[in-house]
Amino acid sequence: MFTSTVLPASMLRLSALASSMFQKFLMFAGVFFVLALAGVLSGNPTMLGGLKFLMPASEEVVVDDELDVEDVEPASEALSARMRGAMDYVSRRYHVSAEALQPIFVTAQATGRQLQLDPLLIIAVIGIESRFNPFSESVIGAKGLMQVVPRYHQDKLPEDADKAAFLNPVINVKVGAKVLQESIRRNGGLENGLQQFGGAITDPERRYAGKVLAEKQRLEQAVQKFRTT
Repeated sequence: MFTSTVLPASMLRLSALASSMFQKFLMFAGVFFVLALAGVLSGNPTMLGGLKFLMPASEEVVVDDELDVEDVEPASEALSARMRGAMDYVSRRYHVSAEALQPIFVTAQATGRQLQLDPLLIIAVIGIESRFNPFSESVIGAKGLMQVVPRYHQDKLPEDADKAAFLNPVINVKVGAKVLQESIRRNGGLENGLQQFGGAITDPERRYAGKVLAEKQRLEQAVQKFRTT
């Protein structure tokens, strides 16, 4: 026995509306395809420009991104084998991902070369000062990876730097390395310069310098092990 099914009037209207929209979509797609084909064959820039105008906004963004790819410069220079070994050690010792450490080590390498400082010395200072926490702040207001005191070193910031610049890892390392270089030069040597940098110039036992140099030695040893594995 068969029964007939009668759809409600609202369902019939909805079905008709969906069918109409689908037909309009097919018509639009057909026109778009014809215009695109004609534009490609004729090389007509006006027609092609009109097609871009008809494209949804999301598709325009994709086109723009593809055009900008060639303008993008490499994000950073390659790390030396020495710095890669040190980064591997720091990642394991301080439980920080290598991805987060990469820009710090690249900056230390480039800045060390520019200032004629051993980049592992910069890395050692970071380990002692902040344990690679870029948001670290001391009781006296020293900030970031190298614990730079902002009120003394505003002149070393880029012109467009904002108030949070000292918490930017790259900026902090650049500024901190410059402060370290000046301290070493003004105080006549590495150990005295480290003591000045650490705010302990009057300590006769030079404990701050000892901690930094011990950390640097651990880095050097880790580099040697990295190279032999």
